[in-house]
Amino acid sequence: MGSNTILLIMISTFFIAILCVVVTLNLIQRKKDHQIKTIIDNLEVEKNKINSTPIAPELSKVESFLKNDKLEEMYDDWKERLDDIKNKQIPKLTDMLIEADYSLSKTDYRSAMYKIAKLEMELYKVRTNSDFLLSEIKDITSSEERNRAIITKLKAEYRDLYQKFTTNQADYGEIAKPIALQFENISRRFEDFEITMENNEYTEVTQIIKAIDEMLEHMKVTIDEVPPIVMMATNILPKRIKEIEANYNSMVRAGYPLDYLNVEYNIEEANKKINEIMDRANVLNFEDSLFELKVLLDYFDSLFADFEKEKIERQNYEDNDAKFRQKLDKINSLVRDIFDQIGDLKKLYNLSKNDIDLLNSIRDDLRDLNNDYKVLVDHTGNKAFAYSKLTKENEGLFLRLVQIEDTLDNSLDAIGSMRDDELRARQQLEEVKAILKDSKYQIREYNLPVIPQSYFVELKEAQAAIKEIVRELDKKPITISTLNTRVDTARDLVLKLYTKTREMMKTAMFAEMAIVYGNRYRSKEEDLDKNLTHSEILFYRGEYKKSLELTINSLNQVEPGIYNKLLKLYGDGK
Repeated sequence: MGSNTILLIMISTFFIAILCVVVTLNLIQRKKDHQIKTIIDNLEVEKNKINSTPIAPELSKVESFLKNDKLEEMYDDWKERLDDIKNKQIPKLTDMLIEADYSLSKTDYRSAMYKIAKLEMELYKVRTNSDFLLSEIKDITSSEERNRAIITKLKAEYRDLYQKFTTNQADYGEIAKPIALQFENISRRFEDFEITMENNEYTEVTQIIKAIDEMLEHMKVTIDEVPPIVMMATNILPKRIKEIEANYNSMVRAGYPLDYLNVEYNIEEANKKINEIMDRANVLNFEDSLFELKVLLDYFDSLFADFEKEKIERQNYEDNDAKFRQKLDKINSLVRDIFDQIGDLKKLYNLSKNDIDLLNSIRDDLRDLNNDYKVLVDHTGNKAFAYSKLTKENEGLFLRLVQIEDTLDNSLDAIGSMRDDELRARQQLEEVKAILKDSKYQIREYNLPVIPQSYFVELKEAQAAIKEIVRELDKKPITISTLNTRVDTARDLVLKLYTKTREMMKTAMFAEMAIVYGNRYRSKEEDLDKNLTHSEILFYRGEYKKSLELTINSLNQVEPGIYNKLLKLYGDGK
């Protein structure tokens, strides 16, 4: 029982395995059949696409405009090639598809794939032939349609331009005639187009269309640019030139130097340019014409500005020249006066070489300036230069004159200061004499017991310094620097002596008052009495400062703060 069971299982397993193999093989075959069938179906679809190519409709379009032998020959060739595709090549493809499908039905995969390969090659060949044929036919049919569409658009542009021209014909002046002729030329080119199309001469048609397009583009420019050109050349510029001529002639009569502007020559050249532009316009050549006319207009506008500038510059020049003349005359007169008096100045004062050289330099610079001004006056009278240039030259001369004036002022200040220094020296001489006299008077008035020897030494020095001033003032010419030194020295010595005299007198007076005040304590204070006695000795020796110090220090012992008290009682000794 057990062995039979095992045997049965083994047999069942074997059969199942065989069944699986069979099923697997069947599945593989079915899959392969499907793949090959799909390829065949796709190839059939491709064949149908070729068969449905719109060659026949396009060829029928050609048939509608057969008008010459050449095109008829081409039509016959295309029809023959189309018949070959439809009647031979397409049926052949159909037969090859049937054969491939038959091989597949017999499961002859090798044969089927071989036939498919041949079919693909044949399909490529037929598709190429079909596409090329369609392209050739469309070159003609599309060219016809395209050219008709283009010419329709160009005719519309022509009508618009012509209407614009005729509506505003008056704006074109003399140029209206050549423009009208150009419109006639374009109209004839449209006629040429129709004739050429009738003859199916498509190469020539393309050239005609191109020519019409270029003529219309030029006409667009013409229609837009001619009115402003005519307006500028025949109206605006001639009026502006007349205005310029009137202004120019008026200003010339008024004495304005305008030769530098070359107005007459430029007007002549402008008229030539305008005529040249109009000549070009008559042959419909407008290149840069409007620009050139605007340049001319800008030039004449600038001339008006130049005229106005000259008027302003003339007024400026005349105003500046009047001021310059006034200042120049003043400085010329001043310099003449200085050199007329220079001899006397040299006698009075010891002028340095630098002083003399500076005056000579001023005179030389002024002479050069006068000469340059004469040249400027000549230029003004000759009317050879614009007032703008004359004004600049005048301004330059004015600056030079100001520099000369500044230098002259400095020189005059230096010379004038000599006289001032002399007067100041004489005044200060009297002042120091008075101070010295006052000092001597105060000494005599107070009747000091002793006058220190140093006082007489300083007094002698002060008196000697005063004598030096007198001697320097008596010299001719006076050396001002030496005189100023003498004055400064004498003033310092006299003031020093005066100060010393005042201090000595104040000290002596205060010392004497302090001794007198201290006498009230002598009977009671022995030491104070001794010190006051010594102070009196110092006082009569002329040692007033020591006497005062001893007295104050001694009194401070019995009456603190005595110095301030004495100041309140007797003041500062004045």
